[in-house]
Amino acid sequence: MRAATIRRETAETKIIGLLRIEGRGRYQIDTGIGFFDHMLELFTRHGGFDLKLNVAGDLHVDQHHTVEDVGIALGQLFSTALGDRKGINRAGYFVLPMDETLAVVALDLGGRPALVYKDLVRVRLVGDLQAELVEDFFGGFVNHAGANLHARVLYGRSSHHKIEAIFKCFARALKYACSKDARLKNQLPSTKGLL
Repeated sequence: MRAATIRRETAETKIIGLLRIEGRGRYQIDTGIGFFDHMLELFTRHGGFDLKLNVAGDLHVDQHHTVEDVGIALGQLFSTALGDRKGINRAGYFVLPMDETLAVVALDLGGRPALVYKDLVRVRLVGDLQAELVEDFFGGFVNHAGANLHARVLYGRSSHHKIEAIFKCFARALKYACSKDARLKNQLPSTKGLL
């Protein structure tokens, strides 16, 4: 089973985490930001991962450090759990309708970090989460997972649905990218021989 743990402590956040890629969608998540917890919980369920995250951040200052550092920690967890990445599908994408909203996410675990993000959210807060920080979360993830990620809401009305659709797409695209192809189990998914 591919799994990883992390203890990450800075002057701004303390994060303890556990990830199992071949999980059952179980989660135990506490970041101190309710809507962010909800997004990480549905990410875990839709990806079929198991994820525990206990986060103590300087929320009295701002949410930025907490949200970005969770992205960093999640990227590190996946990078460690994937190991040498032999046999993985490497890339994945998903298109998801969420009521009136349509979102798409495509990602590649090929080792080159990049992020293109467009959620069409025009409000400051969604629930108790500062909406602009979702992009920082994904930035932290791609830089530490060695992934490139394109996430886009094509249209929609509800800001809640826009962000939720992206997290669900992210989960399902990542689930496929992490999954293994038995025919290629001893091969890196690259003609370069290196990711």
